[in-house]
Amino acid sequence: MAVRYAVVVYVVTAGLHGENLGADEQEVVLFSWLVVDLVNTKVVVVQQHLVKPRSLDVNENLLSDTCRSVFQLTEEAVKNGQALENVIEELDQFVKAKLDNDGSRNFCLVTDSQLHLRQVLHPEATKKNFSLPDYFCSFFDLRKEFRMFYHTDEILSIQDMLNYLAIEANESAEATNRHVQDMAKVIIRMITDGYKFENPDTINERLEAGICSKNEVVDSNTVVRARGLPWQSSDQDIARFFRGLNIVKGGVALCLSPQGRRNGEALVRFVNQEHRDMALKRHKHHIGQRYIEVYRATGEDFVNVAGGSNNEAQTFLSRGGQVIVRMRGLPYDCTAKQVLEFFGSGDSPCQILDGEEGVLFVRKADGRATGDAFVLFESEDMAARALQKHRELIGSRYIELFRSTTAEVQQVTSLSKVLNRSMDPRTYEQQQPLIANIPQVPLLPQQLLPSGSRKDCIRLRGLPYEAQVEHILEFLGDHSKNIVFQGVHMVYNAQGQPSGEAFIQMDSEQSAYLAAQQRHHRYMVFGKKQRYIEVFQCSVDDMNLVLTGGIPVQRQLISPGGTMLPPPYGVYPYVQTTPVLPTVAPLTPRVPTYYPQIFYWPYPSPPVSPTTYYSHTGPTMVIMRGLPFNSAVADILNFFQGFSELTSECIQLQRNGDGRPNGEALVTFSSRAEAERAIQEKNRQNIGNRYIELFMA
Repeated sequence: MAVRYAVVVYVVTAGLHGENLGADEQEVVLFSWLVVDLVNTKVVVVQQHLVKPRSLDVNENLLSDTCRSVFQLTEEAVKNGQALENVIEELDQFVKAKLDNDGSRNFCLVTDSQLHLRQVLHPEATKKNFSLPDYFCSFFDLRKEFRMFYHTDEILSIQDMLNYLAIEANESAEATNRHVQDMAKVIIRMITDGYKFENPDTINERLEAGICSKNEVVDSNTVVRARGLPWQSSDQDIARFFRGLNIVKGGVALCLSPQGRRNGEALVRFVNQEHRDMALKRHKHHIGQRYIEVYRATGEDFVNVAGGSNNEAQTFLSRGGQVIVRMRGLPYDCTAKQVLEFFGSGDSPCQILDGEEGVLFVRKADGRATGDAFVLFESEDMAARALQKHRELIGSRYIELFRSTTAEVQQVTSLSKVLNRSMDPRTYEQQQPLIANIPQVPLLPQQLLPSGSRKDCIRLRGLPYEAQVEHILEFLGDHSKNIVFQGVHMVYNAQGQPSGEAFIQMDSEQSAYLAAQQRHHRYMVFGKKQRYIEVFQCSVDDMNLVLTGGIPVQRQLISPGGTMLPPPYGVYPYVQTTPVLPTVAPLTPRVPTYYPQIFYWPYPSPPVSPTTYYSHTGPTMVIMRGLPFNSAVADILNFFQGFSELTSECIQLQRNGDGRPNGEALVTFSSRAEAERAIQEKNRQNIGNRYIELFMA
């Protein structure tokens, strides 16, 4: 059916405008709309609404300079505005009463660029947990339509369109209405010249399942990597974070560690480069109180994570279930029939898609069970009922349930085939490298490190235990260019576990000095963790002193024969020396026979359950963001009145590379409970006229 009306929508946020609209995550403060009768080529109605942001109650200086100067908005006026959901409801009532009373849908939405809907309205509605009318998922981008119709690439704004058509702008209208009225002039002229509204842009309402094969070619200009995700995030949660942008079917791949656990990262594949570029502008946007980092990634990265070659998994996924649930903690002799009975019993029974064929057990290479399985459900409603059975029993074992993804199914089933058996002394002699892509590097006892008193080394302390050499190089940035060949030494304890420290040999004392000065107490972001790292200048002799005089590990070790080794054989730390540049490293560890090898635990489980995830109860850091640049330690102590254990030594004000304050601080609380209480009581409270964000480090 031909489109009779064009509903022009234009929004203004409290922050950035133009090409960066929505990039700063600011809320809508002005919503204008206008209806053009395309048959009679005239404007039917014009409306504008001031919108009150939810954050206005805690931040009095909300509006940007553009809002004040161009749109003449004030905090006082915006404070008297309506909630965004109420404004949308008014528009919807008008549309249903005046434009679509017979349900024929003879109207369309028109915007100036993709950003108003994709980067502002859809993300904000998702965060505020209300639904936009379904016609907000179909629209025409006036700039794009203009360029295609008039065959010109030089259109970057409404004013450019007016100039191209030799139409004068509506100077008599208020600034807040001028944009939609100028858009109406352009639309009427295009209709007069023979344009028709056909083939609108669409916005996907939810992520659809899909399968990626190892042989698939993926365009690197369509992929991003998201870091810092909450561990329990599902693919649908990540799709909601990118709401408004179209992700291909099966386009969210949760990254797993070598142990099969989610590591707080995901690779996301969009339908084209335009959507990928808009996704990159969501860098440091939030899921709850966590900010998410978004970076470019490659098609090869995506295929390595999402692509599968396991025929059994491919057959399982091809059944087309809408939701996949991962089961953890199954008895090793559990059968598909027992899984069906588990979900089919109780107060909220649910049915697995295709019965026993909808159950995929994860097995090791020798066919033994791992205690995990994947299950297909045909609808969200059925899956929601299934997830209510989290921690119910099969036999005497409670079962944990998690939402999963097609990529996770393929990763886990492939991973389980290459992982060796667990560190059972009876099978120790047969142990082989557990993961093919883990570099086999020499393990050197500390006495083999070179000697020297020149302070041409740096010591890193406080590293995440999962950190690898590439994360250290990324953390050091340009300073990594000054690392000598094979100069990165990861320190492990006698059990082969990471100690959270590393020593790095630089090419000169000056390089070591600059690296320590400029990177000390800076953040390293790794998965869902953000850790500040201590960096000290030292010498190789200092390195050896630490390794020989460090804290002894008192726990006993299992020897290759299965017997217990008492001290002193189990008390020495050792280092893993990893080449900075590609090199051929010997595969045989150069260590005495009584040293245990490093073991990467075989695939045991998905992410741990919410009740067991946080095992740390000691001193815990909280990051403060949004501080006035002139804030002092005393201001922060005053902000945390009621937390008597805090002292000035617990507070570290953060600075940029040029030494100026960056508006952040690290505060160390005596326990995790105190840190959580601080966030609960003080998050988004004010220092002066600025609200302060708090979240776990």
